[in-house]
Amino acid sequence: MGMEDLRLSRRAAIGSAGALVISLTLPGAARAQGAAKTAAPIDPNAYVRIGADDVVTVIVKHIEFGQGPYTGLATLVAEELDADWSKVVAESAPSNAALYGNAALGGIQGTGGSSAIAGSYQLMRKAGATARAMLVSAAAAEWNVPPTQITVEKGVIRHAASGRSGGFGKFAGAAAKLPVPQDVPLKDPKDFKLIGKTGVRKVDSAAKTNGTAKFAIDIKTPNMLTVVVARPPRFGAKVGSFDAAEALKVKGVKAVKQIPSGVAVYATGMWPALKGRKALKLQWDDSKAETRGSEEMIAQFRGMAQKPGPIAAKAGDVDAALAAGGELVEAEYIFPLLAHAPMEPLDGYLEWDGKTALARFGSQIQTLDHPALAKTLGLPMEQVKIETMLAGGSFGRRATPTAQFPTELAEVAKAIGPGTPVKLVWTREDDIHGGYYRPLFVHRLRGAVKDGKVTAWANDIVGQSFAKGTPFEGMMVKNGIDFGMVEGAHKIPYDIADFRCTVQDDPTPVTTLWWRSVGHTHTGYAVECFIDQLLEKAGKDPVAGRLAMMGKEPRAAGVLKAVAELAKWNGPAVRNGRARGVAVVESFNSYVAQIAEVSLDENGEPKVHKIWCAVDVGVAVNPDVVKAQAEGGIGYGLGHALYAEVPLVNGAAAVSNFTDYRSLRIMEMPEIEVVIVPSAEPPTGIGEPGVPPVAPAVANALARLGKARPARLPMVKPA
Repeated sequence: MGMEDLRLSRRAAIGSAGALVISLTLPGAARAQGAAKTAAPIDPNAYVRIGADDVVTVIVKHIEFGQGPYTGLATLVAEELDADWSKVVAESAPSNAALYGNAALGGIQGTGGSSAIAGSYQLMRKAGATARAMLVSAAAAEWNVPPTQITVEKGVIRHAASGRSGGFGKFAGAAAKLPVPQDVPLKDPKDFKLIGKTGVRKVDSAAKTNGTAKFAIDIKTPNMLTVVVARPPRFGAKVGSFDAAEALKVKGVKAVKQIPSGVAVYATGMWPALKGRKALKLQWDDSKAETRGSEEMIAQFRGMAQKPGPIAAKAGDVDAALAAGGELVEAEYIFPLLAHAPMEPLDGYLEWDGKTALARFGSQIQTLDHPALAKTLGLPMEQVKIETMLAGGSFGRRATPTAQFPTELAEVAKAIGPGTPVKLVWTREDDIHGGYYRPLFVHRLRGAVKDGKVTAWANDIVGQSFAKGTPFEGMMVKNGIDFGMVEGAHKIPYDIADFRCTVQDDPTPVTTLWWRSVGHTHTGYAVECFIDQLLEKAGKDPVAGRLAMMGKEPRAAGVLKAVAELAKWNGPAVRNGRARGVAVVESFNSYVAQIAEVSLDENGEPKVHKIWCAVDVGVAVNPDVVKAQAEGGIGYGLGHALYAEVPLVNGAAAVSNFTDYRSLRIMEMPEIEVVIVPSAEPPTGIGEPGVPPVAPAVANALARLGKARPARLPMVKPA
């Protein structure tokens, strides 16, 4: 394109060959604070490229799978650069944690925890401001005028006194040769033209609408083979033996190879690959497999929850408070295994010649995926490149601590040998059967109400840890407790003097993983249903009662007040067959409160008519994206709370596709009204926080309709 790039001049080393040994030990906040004190001046060349055609390309270190980092991070750069938004585009950064580490995740390069905007707000603004200063200096030098006399607006650099002007591209080459200035001042928020404004188009919407956006599933290259893998139905099982004779007779099937995760079928296209896989004769070795079903696991968890486990958090003496009189309130909540079920299942492409390799897929944690690819192929890391593709959703599934998918992709390529490009595709059935589920959990809660006040709270949790034994153990597990299991339960927004939260982990071969909003997927429901139950026993209004206990949580109280005002809350009474329920959850430093209006259909099942939602995400960089993500989180959370479960029978998943792993249908999507609470706090994320409050808000509305709050999800049982 004849691009005169303002490009990085100092490259940091990516790494070297060696074993995949990664330990993540620093909490993100500590790492971020340390980095802030010692960081070198921001070199904009790592994040911004400017072409001769004035197009500004923002290099984004976070994967774009629909949650909006391409637009969000580009907005930050464009704001400080004073760019023409119509000429701003975004592309994924290469794998290089030294340049593109995420301070919120301990410095690794990866996307998660709704951290993209929060972790890059200052960084990307500084990159834009520094690039602007360098462009202004280059223009000033060419025109021989003081930089202070130059203005920049919508991508045009102008010297009013002389009437001279030019686009960014005219000065990009000269600017790239200048020293990088330090401590360039940032804009005063009152001068923002893009940040916090509605109507800022998403940079990737047009391509996704007209079909020009490329995903891994779209890749097709000469001589490429499409690969599907037959994997054991039981978790922990492995291949015993297989006969590929019939599979190899299928037209288009080129090879069948055993790999560590199963048996791979290589073909000229998806259809022959699937036919070939179906023709395989397989025997599985189940000697180390999980053979329990969900019901047996739940029964075991319920039994374990009868006694407190290791203490995650405590205050006062909860046993004494429970025994001190008043009314004892008890509840038990059971949460099933859940699949992520992104619209685009796992897929990826890899080509290698024995010396170098290129992998193209939706890499969510490049710091883990990159060395996994290199180790499996036996190559130095600098000889392996990752092109992070757009992805059709993830909800956590593409971020396995074990680098499961890229490892399998490399194993598939390794088995067929160098020189043959491969595209590995998981089907929807593979996805639903493939594990890495939201873990199964049981909460046993006990509380006391005395003289109209909540005086005690005990929550005993049993579930599965997906952090133990992974590179994230050092970050997430303290004194044997995986805090990902208890987040949102070990610290609640309500003032209760006598409090205790315990947790027990039951290891199993069933693979589990973070799921959109991680621990808050179950703790939000348990906490918000139980506080509602306690307030009901105390004779308190659900909103006023919560607010009275939120003295130390002003932002949680703020969203609760905002949603009550939005919904014109006047109590939980049933009107015209409809009742309202409320819930408020803080997750990833974002605060969300929701009110659900619910009735019962002719079968006595919940029908959700409307959700009111208030969010506090600090500075809302892109309000339209914030609202869209809140709406999407509500739909995702509601569908799973009402209908979704992956039941295990004899250790194997008993559902396969959207026909039986039920999601929300379009006619079931409620009306949604979102308000963003104005805030000057640093921005936080919204990709996940819209999910947790919706299920308890619906459950609390059901209680007003005379139905018990569902003690076991999903709320609607399969026919």
